[in-house]
Amino acid sequence: MRRLIRLSRPAIRTVTYTRWLHLFIGAMAAPIVGLVYPGLDDDDALWLLPFVPLPLVAIAACVPGMRVAETMQAQLLLFPRPTAPARRQDLGIAGSPSASWGDRWRVFEWMTLRLWLGFGVTAVTINGAVLVLGLLTPSLWPPFGPTVQLPGEWHWWYPLLAPVTGAALLALTWASGALMAALAPRLLGPSPAERFAELEERTERLRERTRIARELHDTIGHALTIAVVQAGAARAAGTPEFTDRALAAIEDTGREALSELDRVLRLLRDDGSPAEQRFTLARAGRLVESARGAGADVITETDGDVDGLPGPVSREGYRMLQECLTNVLRHAGPVPVTVRTEVRDGRLELEVRNKLPAEPGDFRDGGSGLRGLHERAVLLGGVAEYGPHGGEWRVRVTLPLR
Repeated sequence: MRRLIRLSRPAIRTVTYTRWLHLFIGAMAAPIVGLVYPGLDDDDALWLLPFVPLPLVAIAACVPGMRVAETMQAQLLLFPRPTAPARRQDLGIAGSPSASWGDRWRVFEWMTLRLWLGFGVTAVTINGAVLVLGLLTPSLWPPFGPTVQLPGEWHWWYPLLAPVTGAALLALTWASGALMAALAPRLLGPSPAERFAELEERTERLRERTRIARELHDTIGHALTIAVVQAGAARAAGTPEFTDRALAAIEDTGREALSELDRVLRLLRDDGSPAEQRFTLARAGRLVESARGAGADVITETDGDVDGLPGPVSREGYRMLQECLTNVLRHAGPVPVTVRTEVRDGRLELEVRNKLPAEPGDFRDGGSGLRGLHERAVLLGGVAEYGPHGGEWRVRVTLPLR
């Protein structure tokens, strides 16, 4: 019983009939063109009807927008809701105009297949429906139709053939629609070049989101570290003057973190953000002052034109310096720190050194900070080294300017 229900399911599904309609619309080019030549009244020339429209089909396939039109029809009739996936990309068909002659050729193949298969299926189903009526109704026998002419007398057992004929027509309709749905991704789908371009675009979006996540980690982590250090120092000092300065520093750092968070959220919403709003090494002074406000004795050494650095190098350098100062405050506390920035010979060298804490193991970064710093350097073609060096903890980054 279940198998019988499964076999009869195509008869009650809307998609079976919408796919037949898709083939029927594609086949209409044959009789429309046939009205002009060779004419529908010439029975001997009816076999020419599927071939006469081919020149017009070829011309239409050369129009880039024809792939968009065929895709819309395929999505609407071959994959009607709720059978269609939520996104067009999941269907495997392209929603963009033809970009190459290969795309146009595949559209021509699709339209030709739709014309020929649609013409055959339409002729068989229309004549088959007439045949079923003739089998059931003696007064209509012999059945008439575009091509079906069955002479002879009607017999009592003819109605027994009607369900078999109807089931065969239904099976043909379902199989033809399923064939078109299976060929749609191959003939209307994106070309290898388009797939490669889409993969590159997707990879670039993932890289951009990864970069944004790193920026969010650096900004919020730095702000929270400054706030924690300042609050602890204020409580230890116990003086109103120091407490006021600590609260002011926490307020400034929090305000900058909120501004940066708002910028990152705009990027995630694809609203864009002007380049001038992004922090660069030219604005590294705010990081140094923030670290000094947290109690670190920061000494800076700058050699070269930091303001003239390329945008990506300067922005990533800023984030790297932010990560280094955050790690110093988080793991070593308010210790002396030396920040050296040098621009020469087509490269940027950034070095941050600080005194090691009493327990060196406490300074090791168990999170993703130093790993992210290393990944930033590698993406720009540079290198990042970090570890104990001469009684200090040193982070040294070298980035090419090109």
